Amino acid sequence: MLNEPKYITIKKELQEKIKNNSYLLGSKIPSEAELRKQFDVSRHTIRQAVSELVNEGFLVKQQGSGTFVSDLYKKEIVTSSKRTIGVITTYLSDYIFPSIIRGIEEELSKHDYSLMLSSTRNNVDNERTSLESMIDQNVDGLIVEPTKSNLMNPNLNYYLNLSERPIPMVMLNASYEELDFPVVAIDDVKAGRIATEHLIDLNHTNIGIITKADDLQGKNRLKGYIRALYDAKLSFDNNYIIRYDTETKETLPEMIRDLLLSENVPTSFVCYNDEVAVMLIKEINAIGKVCPDDFSVVSHDNSFYSTTLPSVKLTSVEHPKENLGRQAAMMLVKSIEEETKLESYIFDPELIVRNSTKRLRENTKIEIAHS
Repeated sequence: MLNEPKYITIKKELQEKIKNNSYLLGSKIPSEAELRKQFDVSRHTIRQAVSELVNEGFLVKQQGSGTFVSDLYKKEIVTSSKRTIGVITTYLSDYIFPSIIRGIEEELSKHDYSLMLSSTRNNVDNERTSLESMIDQNVDGLIVEPTKSNLMNPNLNYYLNLSERPIPMVMLNASYEELDFPVVAIDDVKAGRIATEHLIDLNHTNIGIITKADDLQGKNRLKGYIRALYDAKLSFDNNYIIRYDTETKETLPEMIRDLLLSENVPTSFVCYNDEVAVMLIKEINAIGKVCPDDFSVVSHDNSFYSTTLPSVKLTSVEHPKENLGRQAAMMLVKSIEEETKLESYIFDPELIVRNSTKRLRENTKIEIAHS
C-alpha cells in the first residue's frame, strides 16, 4: 500500500485534535511557522492541510487575525449561497481608491455578494501574500489591480494557476502585458494625448511630463504625450521627462526642483496624477513663480486633489473611479452567474478644464532667477 501524502497525515492529526477538544472551539490554532516546525514540512504542505480543513468546516480563517477552530463541520448542510469576491488593490485608503472600492461594494451588495479586501502597497511580495490568502479563502472571483504593472512580475505563475481553476478575474486600471486577462480601465494613451494637446492648443511647445515608471498607466500616458507632440510636429527634450517609481517617490520634489531651476525649463507640464501636480505647483511657488502665469499644469484623475489648493484648481483628465469599480463588479457577477466570457471595458477619457493652464504668448520663455 502506498503511503498517503504528508498533508493528508497532517490534516488527519489536526482534525483529531479538533474532535477530541485538544484544540478548543473558537481557539486559534498554531501559526503556519509553528506547524511547519512541528511537522517538519514545507509551507505548501501545511497550507494544503489547513485549506482542506477550512473547506470542510473544521477551521475558519479570519483575515489579519489567524485560523480558528470551527464547528461548521457538524452542520448537516452547507448553508449559504452567498459568494465572496476578492479585491486586491495597490492601496485601500489613499487617493482615488476609496471611491473605486465603494463602486465595487455597492454593485456586489445588490447581488448579495460579500467582499474580501487586501492591498499590496505596490509591492510584489505583498501581492503574493494577498493572492495566497485569496486562494486559501476559496473566493468565487477576483478583482485585481496589478502591482508594478509596467515591470516583469514574479507572481505571474499565481495568476496562471488561478486561470486554470478557473476563477473569474478582472484587472483594474491596467493589466500584465504577459497575461490575457480582461481589464476595466481608462484609455490612458488617449488621456495622455488629450492632456498634452490641451497645452499645445494654448501655444505651449516646450512641454514637460512627470510620469510613473513602474506602472503601466504611466507608460501609456507617456505614450500619449509623445504621440500628441509627434502629431503636432513638435520635438521633445529628454530632460523635460521626469520618471519616478514607488520607491523614489519621496525624492520627486527634489527632481522637480532641479528641472525648474535648470537653464532649459518647460513652460508647461503634464503630470501623472493630481497628487503629483499639487507637488509640482508647491515647488513652482517655492521658487517664486506661480501657476498658471509662469507654468501651466495639466493632470490626471480629477480627484479631490484637483481642488485642494486655495488659488489653483487643476485642469485634469477625469477618472471614472466609482463607475470603474462598479463596472468591474458587474462584469464579474455576470461571468459567475451566467458563465459568460469576460471582455475588457475601456472608459473614454474627458478633460476637465479649470484654471491651472493659460494661453501662452508666442515666443514666451520662462526666466528663472539664479542666485
